[in-house]
Amino acid sequence: MRAGVVVAAHPGVEDLAVQAEELGLRSFWVNDTPMVHGDPFVALSLCAKATRRIRLGIGVTSPALRSAPAAASGFASLNALAPGRIICGVGTGNTARRTLGMQPTTAAALENFTAALQDLCAGRPTEYREGDRVRDIRFLHAGAHVNTDDPIEFVVAALHGPKAAAVAGRRGAGLISFGLLDPTAWHALHDIRRQAAHGTLRAPDSPADSYVVTALHLLRGNEDFDSDAARDTTGHLVLSLLDFAADTPAFAGQLGPDEREAVRQLLDRRGTTATAPDRYTKLYPNYLGRIAPRDRDLVLPSLMNSVALVGTHDDLRTRITALEQAGVDELLIQPVVDPPTEMAQLAELLT
Repeated sequence: MRAGVVVAAHPGVEDLAVQAEELGLRSFWVNDTPMVHGDPFVALSLCAKATRRIRLGIGVTSPALRSAPAAASGFASLNALAPGRIICGVGTGNTARRTLGMQPTTAAALENFTAALQDLCAGRPTEYREGDRVRDIRFLHAGAHVNTDDPIEFVVAALHGPKAAAVAGRRGAGLISFGLLDPTAWHALHDIRRQAAHGTLRAPDSPADSYVVTALHLLRGNEDFDSDAARDTTGHLVLSLLDFAADTPAFAGQLGPDEREAVRQLLDRRGTTATAPDRYTKLYPNYLGRIAPRDRDLVLPSLMNSVALVGTHDDLRTRITALEQAGVDELLIQPVVDPPTEMAQLAELLT
């Protein structure tokens, strides 16, 4: 399986991109969460100038964050800096919207946004709507301004729900998911994508890669599965799930009793409730950052096993092989404790 890395957009991120390229990783991504991290287009512009081969992705942007013309301009400009190396991840904005105290957008809006980006980034005109006014738009200047000749790879963010996977099928795009390590769930997503591709101009089995974002911790010697080091390496993903559960009572209700208790404790520690209108200001600071030691007890082994890869070399290889057999093409890790070391471990594990 191929390997890549996802990090928060911040100054100096290009140094990590260079290290990832030197390690032979295939892709380097940054998040698009405007009120939590830096600007992804600025970050990837620095990465594009500092690297030569590694693919550069934004995972993921959303029609609830950016208009299609603005997003297309950003991606086509990146494509001018790193021709043919750009990956455009799109989604409903589940996280980025919730950090603003807002709801994600709809699957229909996501599909319209994806179609417009595909058209514009390929130099084609597309329909653009604001209220009742509809106009055809396209890049009026290309060449030195933007690159619409080299292809941009498109992937759609999907969890367990079928709607986003169907959008990917109809648009001939790939899939990206976060913490989804269940091979059965991946088989289902790929089936939905193939079924949705039927009846379109795209062949149901047309090339489109699938990516899964996770965290990785390789156990050493007699280290316990739930050691402090393992919790620190994976805790940012577990806390992101608990943040979502704390913000979404319907989802929290589907969890087991221990996990629901962890959600309750999280809300108590953050000094908010699941219905407080300003809860997003208490839940999302330091989102996807290294967890505080006092929160290690919230990183339950059950949740670690669900969203992250923790185990011996053989354990990890077994789980990764199962994902590969389920159609996952590339494993992306989000390193927060020691990114250079974690990236090196990933490269070693998959070579």
